[in-house]
Amino acid sequence: MNLSIIDAIKDSNLLGRFFKDLDSWFAWVVYLKAVFGLAMTSEEFALYQACTGRQHPPVRPFREVWGVIGRRGGKSFIAAVIAVFLALFRDFSQYLNVGERGVIQIIAADKAQAKVLLQYVKGLLHGVPVFEQYIARELREGVELKNGISIEIATASFRTVRGRTLVAAILDEAAFWRSEGQNPDREVLSAVRPASASIPNALILVISSPYSRTGVLWDHYDKYHGVDHPELLVWQAQTRTMNPSIPQSLIDRELEKDPSSAKAEYLAEFRSDVEGFVTLEAVDACIVPGRRELPPIDDFRYLAFTDPSGGSSDSFTLAVAHLDGSVKVLDLIREIAPPFSPEDATADLVRDLKRFGIRRVYGDRYSGEWVRESFRKLGIEYSVSPKPKSEIYGEILPDLNSGIIELLDNEKLKTQLLGLERRTTSSGRDIIAHGPRQHDDVVNAAAGALVMLTKHKRRVISGARIFYGRRIDPDIYPF
Repeated sequence: MNLSIIDAIKDSNLLGRFFKDLDSWFAWVVYLKAVFGLAMTSEEFALYQACTGRQHPPVRPFREVWGVIGRRGGKSFIAAVIAVFLALFRDFSQYLNVGERGVIQIIAADKAQAKVLLQYVKGLLHGVPVFEQYIARELREGVELKNGISIEIATASFRTVRGRTLVAAILDEAAFWRSEGQNPDREVLSAVRPASASIPNALILVISSPYSRTGVLWDHYDKYHGVDHPELLVWQAQTRTMNPSIPQSLIDRELEKDPSSAKAEYLAEFRSDVEGFVTLEAVDACIVPGRRELPPIDDFRYLAFTDPSGGSSDSFTLAVAHLDGSVKVLDLIREIAPPFSPEDATADLVRDLKRFGIRRVYGDRYSGEWVRESFRKLGIEYSVSPKPKSEIYGEILPDLNSGIIELLDNEKLKTQLLGLERRTTSSGRDIIAHGPRQHDDVVNAAAGALVMLTKHKRRVISGARIFYGRRIDPDIYPF
């Protein structure tokens, strides 16, 4: 099938059955022409200039295309269209060894997100009889085609890319990948590029709504938008530019409620009110390598903090910490991932509390009396933290930066710490919270326990002596 992608979306026997009102797809037609270096009309070139800031039309397909596009613009569907087109209308066999499969890999922050795009791919393949004949085998995480090409999904990890020959890679919602930690977005991109290097006409397609002015999406936008680079294109467009069916009234309401968020979501503008919370270097300096957990020691008095959950979406977490002189030491992290019975999870965590001689646990106001009663039945008092999460995170930052904390070697804790962000609300107030599509249940428990140590250190005095976490009379130190 030696057709261009525009020919394919105009043919009612091929992709055209999904583009019946082609006029409403005008912006996406121009985008596709740009990606594949196809000739444009004067009207199309005017939109191309507006979205790319470039002065000259494309003359050949681009190797990398970075799309900064507003939410609900239709980018996931178009990415699936490109994946199917490349899989069926491009011949990569001359670049593959005998028995080697070429892979079009859809990479997202997590597999649940990638599966959304994979469903579009499967829908396109099954929706066209001539395409369906190419399906050799359907897998839970991909599709194998009879022409030696596979379309598969993967999480944003450099390890999942290695060992494959990529004829194309689609990096979905890359603005929301981590920019630090075990799998930073730069490491994933650095793995994708050599995996596709042996394929002369391979395509790396990055398609995302914008977020903060950090990470690879921002870096490439900042460096290449408006630059006539021969192999790399950056396309920026608002939601309604790409999808005019989205009501302007909806966008206006969102802009009124939260201008900073709505400008990113719908106007495709990177946020200036979001910045990183703590550096990778500061976190690594506090982690004790290889220390997963510490046993209880009679000489220390321990404090615990929990982040409860009802068992359906978030984890139920617990952290235990103590003071050793002026050093705050994290002893234990427990995470019970959903789904689970809240009562059973509480009982499991109480066993750890009693092992450390703890009779009171701190936490937030989650679910009112239910949490208090569940712990109380098992002999543990539940006290509501006097500080919200944002303040807890703010108080732990100086200790992280000064290195007076000893953290456990726990990847989830590290990831969630690095995922925290400082944001300015529409009222002008700064808050610290996890980023979009991320969690903070583990770091909330750990930070809560470590911050509460300072509170009790200041309260506990006998004569002129401060007891820095050493075991003392419970009547004097009643928690």
